[in-house]
Amino acid sequence: MRVAIAGAGSVGRSIAAELSESGHEVLLIDRDTRAIGVDELPRAEWMLADACELSTLEDARLGDFDTVVAASSDDKVNLVVCLLAKKEFGVDRTIARINDPGNEWLFTDDWGVDVAVSPPRLIASLVDDVAAITDGGDAMAPVSLPETDLLEFTLPPDTPHAGRPVGELAPALPEGVVLVALVRDGRVRPPAPETVLAAGDDLVFLSSTDSVDELGLLLAP
Repeated sequence: MRVAIAGAGSVGRSIAAELSESGHEVLLIDRDTRAIGVDELPRAEWMLADACELSTLEDARLGDFDTVVAASSDDKVNLVVCLLAKKEFGVDRTIARINDPGNEWLFTDDWGVDVAVSPPRLIASLVDDVAAITDGGDAMAPVSLPETDLLEFTLPPDTPHAGRPVGELAPALPEGVVLVALVRDGRVRPPAPETVLAAGDDLVFLSSTDSVDELGLLLAP
């Protein structure tokens, strides 16, 4: 798949790293020169430009992409990017990051948004999942999202993945599953390829397929 990501901050770069490792063609667009890190993600294409400008998206040939991810830290930018991608370029699938949960009502198909993901809501859901696990729930807990599932898995004390970098785990993930966050010592961090996994880490996956059993077998000791 060809994926364009608007916003090359920590979230955008983390998504790009995962998708690149999985063999997808990725284009990162950002107007801030400080966000451009060609050496950090050599497999990705980079474009220094404003993703809200129609001319930028025309130069990027956005209509040739399968998916557009609006991952900036500005909700207004993410809405405009999705609207242009869907209405002007006919992109099949748009995914938008919601930074302020109060803006969730705006992220609809009226603005060209197919899937909206709110990190604050996801983290709140994870808290509920941990509570369910403490009460005797399953180690793998799905959270329903539109057309996707959020899966959380805690690496056990005897995990064979301890000491391995995230970059080695990503290529082994089932198709349609992306590692989106790592929670350690109560802190959420992006799953950078060089991050070394440790027992007790909570791994958060976004899945568009029914991959709970397959993922559980991969991560089990």
